[in-house]
Amino acid sequence: QVQLVESGGGLVQPGGSLRLSCAASGRTLSNYGMGWFRQAPGKEREFVATISRSGRYTYYGDFVKGRFTISRDNAKNTVYLQMNSLNAEDTAVYYCAARGGTSRYARSYDYWGQGTQVTVSS
Repeated sequence: QVQLVESGGGLVQPGGSLRLSCAASGRTLSNYGMGWFRQAPGKEREFVATISRSGRYTYYGDFVKGRFTISRDNAKNTVYLQMNSLNAEDTAVYYCAARGGTSRYARSYDYWGQGTQVTVSS
C-alpha cells in the first residue's frame, strides 16, 4: 500500500500560481506512475496530468494548454503540480493518485490522496 498526502492548495487570485505537492509513504514512489485529477462541485472528476515512473513521459488534459507542469522527485517520494495563469475555472479539489503506469483514467488508479482545495478568486 502507498499513502498519498497532497498539500499546497489555497486561495489565489486570477492569473496567479500555485505548486501542489503529493508526498508518498509506505512504498517507493518510483514504482508508480502518478496522476493529478481535480473535481469541482457538481462535476465529474477530471484528468489534469500524469507522469511516468521515471518522469520521462508526461501527459496533460486538454484544458491545461501549457499552464501546468507535472514533475516528480523520486528521491523525496514526492510529485508536484506547478500551476500558472490560474483562472476561476481551475477552482476544484485536486487529488493525486498512483498506479503502475501513466493513465488519463481515474478508475485505473489504485491509490488516492485526500485532496487539497484550490480556489481562484479575486
